[in-house]
Amino acid sequence: MKLLRYGPEGQEKPGLLDDAGAIRDLSGHVADIADDVLTPDGLARLAALDVDSLPVVDGSPRLGACVGNVRKFVAIGLNYADHAAESGMPVPSEPVVFNKWTSCIVGPNDDVVIPKGSTKTDWEVELGIVIGKPARSVSQAEALEHVAGYCVVNDVSEREWQLERGVSWDKGKGFDTFGPIGPWMVTRDEVPDPRNLGMWLEVDGKRYQDGSTKTMIFGVEELVAYCSKLMTLMPGDVITTGTPPGVGMGQDPKVFLKGGEVIRLGIDGLGEQTQKVRKA
Repeated sequence: MKLLRYGPEGQEKPGLLDDAGAIRDLSGHVADIADDVLTPDGLARLAALDVDSLPVVDGSPRLGACVGNVRKFVAIGLNYADHAAESGMPVPSEPVVFNKWTSCIVGPNDDVVIPKGSTKTDWEVELGIVIGKPARSVSQAEALEHVAGYCVVNDVSEREWQLERGVSWDKGKGFDTFGPIGPWMVTRDEVPDPRNLGMWLEVDGKRYQDGSTKTMIFGVEELVAYCSKLMTLMPGDVITTGTPPGVGMGQDPKVFLKGGEVIRLGIDGLGEQTQKVRKA
């Protein structure tokens, strides 16, 4: 299934993308794509619905973040060896874990807003993992049982705040609008090999990132198991798993967003995002 949320900001309704590409309204069955709806039992109930009987949503409504009530937005840094190299940093021996504040989460096609005074706002296409079953100190062998599905994430980053103003990456990663998620969450059964997904990102039509999850250092099982030792992962929590090379910081000369650009990004089978960039 491809599950989504649509409608004005703060008033999103739950929906499902059918095989013809139409949005079907799920609000007669669930209140949101969140919490217990993302558990194995919750997803099984949605999978049992007759899709053709669900109301079709007219037009092209705004899409919100594909998951609601995200408690934790956990991010993994330097998880692609070639991106670590372009960043001038060593390949990590364990996952580099930081936070993106949940207040940064926006819809997949909402504007990205450059913070006041920023001169180093950057982009990162990433595979997002959506947790569906509480996970506390789980093994790698158990980890996938706790995954509801996957989505596209743009891990927008302000490099000065991330790297030059103290040692906390969190500061540069959680500005408002820095977490576009979606367009939909694709359930785990439809992504048999999350380590074999092409991923790309363009700015104003120029392709900067063109990679694959094949080159991740730590895979989905490893990351879920590792993070579950640091915290209890809950349904709706999102782990964004790192980016391939091609970020603005890695260009020669460096390229950062100034406002007015259009970012397009996508991952095979998980859909695409488009964001206009504007100054605060």
